[in-house]
Amino acid sequence: MNANAIGCRAQGRARRLLSALALGLACAAAAAQPPGPDSSAAQGSAMNPSASQDNAFAFDLYRELRGRPGNLVLSPASVALALQLAWAGARGATADQMRQVLHLQGSPAEVMQAAGALGARLQTPDQPLKFRIANRLFGEDSYHFEQPYLDAARAAYGAPLEAVDFRHHSEAARLRINAWVEQQTERRIRDLVPRGALNADTRLALVNAIYFLGDWDTPFAREATRNETFHPDGGDSREVSTMHRRGAMRYAQRDGYKALELPYRGGQMSMLLLLPDQADGLAALEQSLTAPQYEAAVRALQMQQVDLSLPRFEIDPAGAMPLGASLRHLGMNLPFDPLRADFSGIADPPDPQDRLFLSEVFHKAFVKVDEKGTEAAAATAAIMARAAAVMRPVQVMQFKADHPFLFFIRDNPSGTILFSGRVADPQPPKP
Repeated sequence: MNANAIGCRAQGRARRLLSALALGLACAAAAAQPPGPDSSAAQGSAMNPSASQDNAFAFDLYRELRGRPGNLVLSPASVALALQLAWAGARGATADQMRQVLHLQGSPAEVMQAAGALGARLQTPDQPLKFRIANRLFGEDSYHFEQPYLDAARAAYGAPLEAVDFRHHSEAARLRINAWVEQQTERRIRDLVPRGALNADTRLALVNAIYFLGDWDTPFAREATRNETFHPDGGDSREVSTMHRRGAMRYAQRDGYKALELPYRGGQMSMLLLLPDQADGLAALEQSLTAPQYEAAVRALQMQQVDLSLPRFEIDPAGAMPLGASLRHLGMNLPFDPLRADFSGIADPPDPQDRLFLSEVFHKAFVKVDEKGTEAAAATAAIMARAAAVMRPVQVMQFKADHPFLFFIRDNPSGTILFSGRVADPQPPKP
């Protein structure tokens, strides 16, 4: 069923449900620390089973989006969490399809418990990184939601229910949700829910926000930054502001590309860079890269002396990406079907015409990389409506990112990919 057919079926119907997740991540560098033997992600080189499942979905989704031109940034963790929260209220074949596409194992309670445990660990106050997670349900004050679902969401994610008036003041409710997302993401994610996405039929917005503030384990020296030539794939070469560092880093040479890890202070988080050997090799790398190959690259990382050149860049899309078509192409058809979707665990109205289906998923992300560190943020909104490697000899390795490359921001202990993207044409960070 295409989007136009869904829209026609939805016209004039009385109730809609919006389930939204906003995930924000931001980090910046302040002071240098000398790299130590444990400051890298060595302890996280083996993925735990939960992270492997999350990362499998991350690469499935990325392959669906790789055809978009230019720079790209997304948070697969944000999208997965939004859909997991919807899955927790799905039943029957609807739940089965979502489980398969999301690569989930275990019951909804077990999945939510694992997500909650990861969130609690990431927010441990004694970490050298600042990491904050906030969750909230924005619900229509005249609509009934299943209490067990609300209890489970609150127990796992600490998400209170805030009553709003979608029926009479949907635009005010949209502005309230977007303002909350802005606040939780340090104003990096704005207008998560686009104008027109909510109306008098909307019934619930489920929102999660994450904020991360950290330092590069070893920052780049500003005086070493200089303009150098970057070769965009299919475009004219141009001068871009390029950072430089030389020292011990975890590095691997793989078949057709190089991998390099840049840890953040404390080693809990890191950025992994994948650079094709050929200037025009990014498309082939994106097409062939899978979660197991990514995990093999992480395991192959070894401490080496590396001469690194990395452009400063910022990716700040103007609007949110609709993901519904991509998710349907991955096999998630029933949740988007207004006649067959079953989300009765979230709301089970007596009138079958009031049951819910997933009508669209919006996602928006941001990333900024400079000498101090990385700032990134992302948000996802899922809208629902009722039915009607080899060791190398010790030498200085070259990692010159003067052509398009991939990046991943990851939680090292679990191996979970928090952000991923491509730099096709570096744009300078805004002051």
